[in-house]
Amino acid sequence: MIRIETPWVGLLLLGQLISVTSAMAADRVTGETFATRSAVIAPQAMAATSHPLATQIALDIMRKGGTAVDAAIAANAALGLMEPTGNGIGGDLFAIVWDASSGKLHGLNASGRSPRSLTREWFVEQGHASIPPYGPLPVSVPGTVDGWFELHGRFGKLPMKEILQPAIDYARNGHPVHETIQHYWRRSVPRLSEYPGFAEQMTIDGRAPEVGEMWKNPNLANTLERIANEGRDVFYKGDIARVIGEYMQANGGFLSYEDLAAHSSDWVEPVSVNYRGYDVWELPPNGQGIAALQMLNILERHDVASMGFGSADYIHLFLEAKKLAFEDRARFYADPDFMDVPVAGLLTDEYAAERDKLIDMARAAREYPHGDPEVLRAGDTIYLTTADADGNMVSLIQSNYRGMGSGMTPPGLGFVLQDRGELFSLEAGHPNAYAPGKRPFHTIIPAFITRDGKPWVSFGLMGGAMQPQGHVQIVVNLVDFGMGLQEAGDAPRIHHTGSSEPTGESMRDGGTVNLETGFDYAVIRELMGRGHRIEFSRGPYGGYQAIMKHAEHGVYVGASESRKDGQAAGY
Repeated sequence: MIRIETPWVGLLLLGQLISVTSAMAADRVTGETFATRSAVIAPQAMAATSHPLATQIALDIMRKGGTAVDAAIAANAALGLMEPTGNGIGGDLFAIVWDASSGKLHGLNASGRSPRSLTREWFVEQGHASIPPYGPLPVSVPGTVDGWFELHGRFGKLPMKEILQPAIDYARNGHPVHETIQHYWRRSVPRLSEYPGFAEQMTIDGRAPEVGEMWKNPNLANTLERIANEGRDVFYKGDIARVIGEYMQANGGFLSYEDLAAHSSDWVEPVSVNYRGYDVWELPPNGQGIAALQMLNILERHDVASMGFGSADYIHLFLEAKKLAFEDRARFYADPDFMDVPVAGLLTDEYAAERDKLIDMARAAREYPHGDPEVLRAGDTIYLTTADADGNMVSLIQSNYRGMGSGMTPPGLGFVLQDRGELFSLEAGHPNAYAPGKRPFHTIIPAFITRDGKPWVSFGLMGGAMQPQGHVQIVVNLVDFGMGLQEAGDAPRIHHTGSSEPTGESMRDGGTVNLETGFDYAVIRELMGRGHRIEFSRGPYGGYQAIMKHAEHGVYVGASESRKDGQAAGY
């Protein structure tokens, strides 16, 4: 018992206690002090999504005999309704699927391309130094619906009508809005209401719905019902495509019916590096997944475990590895149909060794050059995961890019078109420079970990440039620091901003470090002494979901992001 002698001493001790306990989630009898809860464990199936109702939909689909892919599509459709602040059928999709029957991973790139009638020269002639974040100009072809049908055609079982019916029912009958989602919805309304169709379809009398208020979207219900009954072509070659094309042409846009009709997704081979005996898998560009792999290759050259979680040495090494990887991200990551991205070279041990030599453990770098993997070769939103009784697992991420997207909301359809085209560069000759019919650089990335050729963890951590940083932190927390699946997501996170970007910006000042509550102030002082600029921010640390296949017991372990409204559950 603490004995308080005077009010001043009491205040001092109270302040100390608050300082100590602020890093604690609760007074738990097991696990790390920052753990919010124990992981979920189930014998047959598991789903982890950013919304509890979507998680329940996924489980219901699997109980009816659907596969993990069927469940992922159903959950994604529901999230487009329930969490329009992060995703919807106006956006793009990427997925990694573990197919138990073949014992292989499969990757799907369901991202859309830029309008074919729009050129980089047009932007320059109009005086644009960069592509605007909202309105008609950053809109690219939405790839999600085609992604659903590609996944379903290869790995689905239930009819699409049955898969989409839960989302249709909730859209027609309503669902209560959750807290974090309402926060972002409220922020989006003033910004996007100027664009035609947004206020009419995505607000209640011009405002965001309140927490707990029932939200209905009958237009989206009708759209999903048509997709369920008529298939993907109604979206890309039928009436929905015509509505989108006519709306965009009437409102200063360039996306056309022809752009939609020409769309297709690509099945791609996931790429990996081995990190201390674990194979970590990402998808190749036009996404940023290999940045996580590049960071892991550098970290593996150091004894991270002995540094300890939250130490100045570990955080410093992590930050410098991130800066190095992001220089290559800014220089090399682009649509592989327009550039030969040197993925293999970027992921070699030799290349990592050369990049690692640039790190000074005593001092933060203000800038780094991008690497030259060719030299070494002559000598590189919402997230959900599901798992079924047959051992299939899906890692899926889907996004509109900036929150609710461009604001462009075609009449009668119930969804907002994405603004992913903002991520093109307008610099002539840049690998990611805008070109007609080109896929922009993408931030959304699913991830997967295997061990000895068997599935271990399907996971993701959404949130723009936080995503590869978050992927690395999850892997390191699991492998180096021995955390459990929920603990790995609950642990305080590191977020660095200000790196060079694929849109053309260059880091010259070392960027800024955001450290989540829970890191020791003595460590923060040490990092400041090494030249890092430290800031504290609310909310940029991403959203995590994960499912682990427990090899010894044959059960699934699920974890969900404590910073958002999600849920992991199974049966």
